[in-house]
Amino acid sequence: MAGLCHFATSQILPRASLSLEVLLCERFWAQAFDITAAEPFHPLSIMVLSFQSVTQLLSGGTMPVIGLGVYLNDECAVACQVALEEGYRMIDSARYYRNEAQVGVGVRRSGIPREQIFITSKIYHVDFGFARARECIQESVDQLGLGYYDLYLIHSPVTGKEKRIATYRALVEAKKDGLVKKIGVSNYSGKHIDEIIDAGLELPDVNQIELHPFCQQRPIVEYCRAKGITVQAYSPLVTGRMDHDVFRQLAKKHDKDEAQILIRWSLQKGYIPLPKSSRSERIRSNAQVFNFELDNDDMDALDALDQGGKGAVTWNPVEEP
Repeated sequence: MAGLCHFATSQILPRASLSLEVLLCERFWAQAFDITAAEPFHPLSIMVLSFQSVTQLLSGGTMPVIGLGVYLNDECAVACQVALEEGYRMIDSARYYRNEAQVGVGVRRSGIPREQIFITSKIYHVDFGFARARECIQESVDQLGLGYYDLYLIHSPVTGKEKRIATYRALVEAKKDGLVKKIGVSNYSGKHIDEIIDAGLELPDVNQIELHPFCQQRPIVEYCRAKGITVQAYSPLVTGRMDHDVFRQLAKKHDKDEAQILIRWSLQKGYIPLPKSSRSERIRSNAQVFNFELDNDDMDALDALDQGGKGAVTWNPVEEP
Protein backbone atom coordinates (compact mmCIF):
# COMPACT_ATOMS: atom_id res chain seq x y z
CA MET A 1 0.00 0.00 0.00
CA ALA A 2 1.33 3.42 -0.86
CA GLY A 3 1.82 5.90 1.96
CA LEU A 4 -1.03 8.31 2.59
CA CYS A 5 1.28 11.27 1.96
CA HIS A 6 1.09 10.51 -1.74
CA PHE A 7 -2.11 8.47 -2.02
CA ALA A 8 -3.75 9.75 -5.18
CA THR A 9 -7.27 8.35 -5.34
CA SER A 10 -10.49 9.60 -3.78
CA GLN A 11 -10.88 6.45 -1.69
CA ILE A 12 -11.00 7.03 2.07
CA LEU A 13 -9.24 4.10 3.73
CA PRO A 14 -10.47 2.61 7.01
CA ARG A 15 -8.05 3.62 9.77
CA ALA A 16 -7.63 0.03 10.94
CA SER A 17 -6.10 -0.90 7.57
CA LEU A 18 -3.42 1.80 7.62
CA SER A 19 0.24 0.96 8.27
CA LEU A 20 2.30 2.75 10.93
CA GLU A 21 4.05 4.77 8.21
CA VAL A 22 0.70 5.89 6.83
CA LEU A 23 -0.72 6.75 10.24
CA LEU A 24 2.37 8.79 11.10
CA CYS A 25 2.06 10.63 7.82
CA GLU A 26 -1.64 11.23 8.49
CA ARG A 27 -0.70 12.66 11.86
CA PHE A 28 1.67 15.13 10.21
CA TRP A 29 -0.91 16.37 7.74
CA ALA A 30 -3.68 16.38 10.32
CA GLN A 31 -1.53 18.75 12.36
CA ALA A 32 -0.54 20.78 9.32
CA PHE A 33 -4.13 21.41 8.27
CA ASP A 34 -5.67 21.37 11.73
CA ILE A 35 -7.74 18.24 11.02
CA THR A 36 -9.11 16.69 14.20
CA ALA A 37 -8.69 12.97 14.82
CA ALA A 38 -12.47 12.51 14.75
CA GLU A 39 -12.74 13.79 11.20
CA PRO A 40 -12.27 11.44 8.22
CA PHE A 41 -8.94 12.13 6.54
CA HIS A 42 -9.36 12.59 2.79
CA PRO A 43 -6.15 11.70 0.91
CA LEU A 44 -6.63 14.41 -1.69
CA SER A 45 -6.71 17.12 0.97
CA ILE A 46 -2.93 16.91 1.27
CA MET A 47 -2.57 18.22 -2.27
CA VAL A 48 -4.08 21.61 -1.42
CA LEU A 49 -0.73 23.28 -0.87
CA SER A 50 0.45 26.80 -1.58
CA PHE A 51 2.92 29.39 -0.33
CA GLN A 52 0.28 30.23 2.27
CA SER A 53 0.28 26.67 3.65
CA VAL A 54 1.77 26.15 7.10
CA THR A 55 2.49 23.25 9.40
CA GLN A 56 1.68 23.15 13.09
CA LEU A 57 4.67 22.95 15.41
CA LEU A 58 4.86 20.79 18.51
CA SER A 59 5.11 23.67 20.99
CA GLY A 60 2.41 25.69 19.21
CA GLY A 61 2.42 28.11 16.34
CA THR A 62 3.11 27.40 12.70
CA MET A 63 5.87 27.32 10.09
CA PRO A 64 5.69 27.67 6.27
CA VAL A 65 5.89 24.47 4.24
CA ILE A 66 8.82 25.62 2.08
CA GLY A 67 11.80 27.90 2.60
CA LEU A 68 14.85 29.35 0.90
CA GLY A 69 18.24 27.96 1.92
CA VAL A 70 21.17 30.40 1.79
CA TYR A 71 24.19 28.14 2.33
CA LEU A 72 27.22 29.12 0.18
CA ASN A 73 25.59 32.48 -0.56
CA ASP A 74 27.68 35.09 1.25
CA GLU A 75 25.86 38.00 -0.40
CA CYS A 76 22.36 36.62 -0.06
CA ALA A 77 20.40 39.86 0.45
CA VAL A 78 19.24 39.89 -3.18
CA ALA A 79 18.26 36.22 -3.08
CA CYS A 80 16.23 36.77 0.11
CA GLN A 81 14.50 39.81 -1.35
CA VAL A 82 13.64 37.99 -4.58
CA ALA A 83 12.35 34.96 -2.67
CA LEU A 84 10.14 37.04 -0.39
CA GLU A 85 8.73 39.01 -3.33
CA GLU A 86 8.02 35.67 -5.05
CA GLY A 87 6.01 34.43 -2.08
CA TYR A 88 8.49 32.51 0.10
CA ARG A 89 8.00 33.25 3.77
CA MET A 90 10.86 31.25 5.30
CA ILE A 91 14.64 31.74 5.10
CA ASP A 92 17.15 29.25 6.49
CA SER A 93 20.56 30.57 7.53
CA ALA A 94 23.29 29.61 10.04
CA ARG A 95 26.25 31.14 11.82
CA TYR A 96 28.50 28.90 9.71
CA TYR A 97 27.12 30.49 6.54
CA ARG A 98 28.34 33.96 7.67
CA ASN A 99 25.37 35.69 6.06
CA GLU A 100 22.95 36.40 8.90
CA ALA A 101 23.35 40.16 8.41
CA GLN A 102 22.65 39.76 4.69
CA VAL A 103 19.42 37.93 5.50
CA GLY A 104 18.35 40.92 7.58
CA VAL A 105 19.17 43.30 4.74
CA GLY A 106 17.12 41.26 2.27
CA VAL A 107 14.15 41.10 4.63
CA ARG A 108 14.17 44.86 5.19
CA ARG A 109 14.48 45.58 1.47
CA SER A 110 11.50 43.31 0.70
CA GLY A 111 9.10 45.50 2.66
CA ILE A 112 7.36 42.37 4.00
CA PRO A 113 6.43 42.83 7.68
CA ARG A 114 8.86 40.98 9.98
CA GLU A 115 6.06 39.05 11.68
CA GLN A 116 5.09 37.47 8.36
CA ILE A 117 8.54 35.94 7.81
CA PHE A 118 9.98 32.83 9.50
CA ILE A 119 13.77 33.06 9.88
CA THR A 120 16.08 30.28 11.08
CA SER A 121 19.70 30.17 12.15
CA LYS A 122 21.95 27.53 13.71
CA ILE A 123 24.87 27.31 16.10
CA TYR A 124 27.92 25.41 14.84
CA HIS A 125 29.83 22.89 16.97
CA VAL A 126 32.90 25.11 17.49
CA ASP A 127 30.63 27.35 19.58
CA PHE A 128 29.01 24.60 21.67
CA GLY A 129 28.78 24.88 25.45
CA PHE A 130 26.29 26.83 27.55
CA ALA A 131 28.10 30.15 28.01
CA ARG A 132 29.53 30.37 24.51
CA ALA A 133 26.20 29.36 22.97
CA ARG A 134 24.38 32.14 24.84
CA GLU A 135 26.90 34.66 23.47
CA CYS A 136 26.55 33.31 19.94
CA ILE A 137 22.77 33.40 19.94
CA GLN A 138 22.86 37.06 20.99
CA GLU A 139 25.44 37.73 18.25
CA SER A 140 23.17 36.03 15.70
CA VAL A 141 20.20 38.17 16.72
CA ASP A 142 22.34 41.30 16.57
CA GLN A 143 23.68 40.35 13.12
CA LEU A 144 20.18 39.77 11.80
CA GLY A 145 19.06 43.12 13.13
CA LEU A 146 15.39 42.17 13.33
CA GLY A 147 14.97 41.55 17.05
CA TYR A 148 14.62 37.76 17.21
CA TYR A 149 14.80 34.46 15.33
CA ASP A 150 11.71 32.37 14.73
CA LEU A 151 13.75 29.16 14.98
CA TYR A 152 17.25 28.44 16.26
CA LEU A 153 18.89 25.05 15.82
CA ILE A 154 21.90 23.11 17.03
CA HIS A 155 23.65 22.55 13.70
CA SER A 156 24.88 19.01 14.38
CA PRO A 157 25.47 16.43 17.11
CA VAL A 158 29.27 16.80 16.76
CA THR A 159 31.26 17.22 20.07
CA GLY A 160 29.52 14.63 22.26
CA LYS A 161 26.63 14.39 24.68
CA GLU A 162 27.80 16.79 27.42
CA LYS A 163 28.29 19.76 25.09
CA ARG A 164 25.17 18.93 23.11
CA ILE A 165 22.99 19.10 26.20
CA ALA A 166 24.71 22.25 27.53
CA THR A 167 24.15 23.93 24.18
CA TYR A 168 20.53 22.86 24.07
CA ARG A 169 20.04 24.34 27.56
CA ALA A 170 21.36 27.60 26.15
CA LEU A 171 18.72 27.47 23.41
CA VAL A 172 16.02 26.85 26.02
CA GLU A 173 17.20 29.91 27.97
CA ALA A 174 17.33 32.04 24.80
CA LYS A 175 13.75 31.06 24.10
CA LYS A 176 12.71 32.15 27.61
CA ASP A 177 14.48 35.47 27.04
CA GLY A 178 12.64 36.09 23.76
CA LEU A 179 15.73 35.95 21.53
CA VAL A 180 14.26 32.97 19.68
CA LYS A 181 10.68 31.75 19.43
CA LYS A 182 11.26 28.08 18.66
CA ILE A 183 14.22 25.75 19.12
CA GLY A 184 15.35 22.60 17.41
CA VAL A 185 18.18 20.46 16.14
CA SER A 186 19.81 19.49 12.87
CA ASN A 187 21.44 16.24 11.76
CA TYR A 188 20.15 14.49 14.89
CA SER A 189 19.18 10.84 15.02
CA GLY A 190 16.72 9.44 17.54
CA LYS A 191 19.46 8.62 20.05
CA HIS A 192 20.54 12.28 20.16
CA ILE A 193 16.98 13.46 20.77
CA ASP A 194 16.60 10.80 23.47
CA GLU A 195 19.39 12.61 25.35
CA ILE A 196 17.24 15.74 25.41
CA ILE A 197 14.30 13.76 26.76
CA ASP A 198 16.47 12.06 29.41
CA ALA A 199 17.73 15.50 30.51
CA GLY A 200 14.14 16.58 31.16
CA LEU A 201 14.24 19.32 28.55
CA GLU A 202 11.51 20.29 26.10
CA LEU A 203 11.44 18.46 22.80
CA PRO A 204 12.76 20.25 19.74
CA ASP A 205 10.12 21.59 17.39
CA VAL A 206 12.24 20.75 14.35
CA ASN A 207 14.91 18.32 13.18
CA GLN A 208 16.56 19.50 9.96
CA ILE A 209 18.27 16.65 8.10
CA GLU A 210 19.53 15.80 4.64
CA LEU A 211 16.51 14.42 2.76
CA HIS A 212 16.00 13.55 -0.89
CA PRO A 213 15.16 10.37 -2.86
CA PHE A 214 18.71 8.98 -2.57
CA CYS A 215 18.91 9.54 1.22
CA GLN A 216 15.49 9.22 2.87
CA GLN A 217 16.61 8.76 6.50
CA ARG A 218 13.52 6.64 7.20
CA PRO A 219 14.32 5.65 10.82
CA ILE A 220 14.90 9.31 11.77
CA VAL A 221 11.75 10.46 9.96
CA GLU A 222 9.67 7.77 11.70
CA TYR A 223 11.12 8.70 15.08
CA CYS A 224 10.42 12.40 14.61
CA ARG A 225 6.87 11.87 13.40
CA ALA A 226 6.14 9.61 16.36
CA LYS A 227 7.31 12.43 18.67
CA GLY A 228 5.52 15.20 16.76
CA ILE A 229 8.80 16.80 15.62
CA THR A 230 8.64 18.56 12.24
CA VAL A 231 11.19 17.35 9.69
CA GLN A 232 12.91 19.91 7.49
CA ALA A 233 14.75 18.72 4.39
CA TYR A 234 18.07 20.28 3.47
CA SER A 235 19.76 19.45 0.15
CA PRO A 236 16.36 18.50 -1.34
CA LEU A 237 17.88 19.04 -4.81
CA VAL A 238 20.71 16.52 -4.13
CA THR A 239 23.25 19.34 -4.64
CA GLY A 240 22.69 19.34 -8.38
CA ARG A 241 22.79 15.57 -8.97
CA MET A 242 19.57 15.75 -10.96
CA ASP A 243 20.57 13.80 -14.08
CA HIS A 244 18.93 10.55 -12.96
CA ASP A 245 16.61 8.89 -15.51
CA VAL A 246 13.67 8.85 -13.06
CA PHE A 247 13.96 12.60 -12.49
CA ARG A 248 14.15 13.28 -16.22
CA GLN A 249 11.19 11.03 -17.02
CA LEU A 250 8.97 12.61 -14.38
CA ALA A 251 10.01 16.11 -15.43
CA LYS A 252 8.97 15.32 -18.99
CA LYS A 253 5.71 13.69 -17.85
CA HIS A 254 4.64 16.73 -15.82
CA ASP A 255 6.22 19.41 -18.04
CA LYS A 256 8.37 20.52 -15.11
CA ASP A 257 12.10 20.56 -14.45
CA GLU A 258 13.93 18.05 -12.27
CA ALA A 259 14.29 20.47 -9.36
CA GLN A 260 10.54 21.04 -9.26
CA ILE A 261 9.94 17.28 -9.22
CA LEU A 262 12.27 16.85 -6.24
CA ILE A 263 10.73 19.72 -4.28
CA ARG A 264 7.22 18.41 -4.95
CA TRP A 265 8.26 14.92 -3.80
CA SER A 266 9.50 16.43 -0.55
CA LEU A 267 6.27 18.36 -0.02
CA GLN A 268 4.10 15.33 -0.69
CA LYS A 269 6.17 13.25 1.73
CA GLY A 270 5.30 15.81 4.41
CA TYR A 271 8.80 17.27 4.71
CA ILE A 272 9.63 20.98 4.74
CA PRO A 273 12.07 21.45 1.82
CA LEU A 274 14.71 24.20 1.88
CA PRO A 275 15.96 24.50 -1.71
CA LYS A 276 18.89 26.89 -2.03
CA SER A 277 19.93 29.09 -4.89
CA SER A 278 21.60 32.47 -5.44
CA ARG A 279 20.09 32.88 -8.91
CA SER A 280 16.85 34.86 -9.13
CA GLU A 281 15.47 32.81 -12.03
CA ARG A 282 16.10 29.54 -10.17
CA ILE A 283 14.52 30.87 -6.96
CA ARG A 284 11.41 31.75 -8.96
CA SER A 285 11.40 28.42 -10.79
CA ASN A 286 11.72 26.45 -7.54
CA ALA A 287 8.54 28.19 -6.38
CA GLN A 288 6.47 26.71 -9.22
CA VAL A 289 5.60 23.52 -7.34
CA PHE A 290 2.03 24.16 -6.21
CA ASN A 291 0.25 23.69 -9.54
CA PHE A 292 0.81 19.97 -10.13
CA GLU A 293 0.81 16.65 -8.27
CA LEU A 294 2.97 13.56 -8.40
CA ASP A 295 0.77 10.49 -8.62
CA ASN A 296 1.15 7.25 -6.70
CA ASP A 297 3.41 5.65 -9.33
CA ASP A 298 5.61 8.76 -9.47
CA MET A 299 6.10 8.74 -5.72
CA ASP A 300 6.83 5.01 -5.66
CA ALA A 301 9.46 5.43 -8.38
CA LEU A 302 11.19 8.16 -6.39
CA ASP A 303 10.89 6.26 -3.11
CA ALA A 304 12.61 3.27 -4.72
CA LEU A 305 15.81 5.30 -5.23
CA ASP A 306 16.66 5.28 -1.52
CA GLN A 307 20.23 4.18 -0.74
CA GLY A 308 20.13 4.88 2.97
CA GLY A 309 23.19 6.62 4.37
CA LYS A 310 25.18 5.76 1.25
CA GLY A 311 22.94 8.10 -0.73
CA ALA A 312 23.99 11.18 1.27
CA VAL A 313 25.54 14.02 -0.75
CA THR A 314 26.64 16.16 2.23
CA TRP A 315 28.38 15.49 5.57
CA ASN A 316 25.22 13.93 7.15
CA PRO A 317 26.65 13.42 10.68
CA VAL A 318 23.57 11.65 12.05
CA GLU A 319 25.61 8.70 13.37
CA GLU A 320 27.85 10.79 15.62
CA PRO A 321 28.35 9.04 18.99
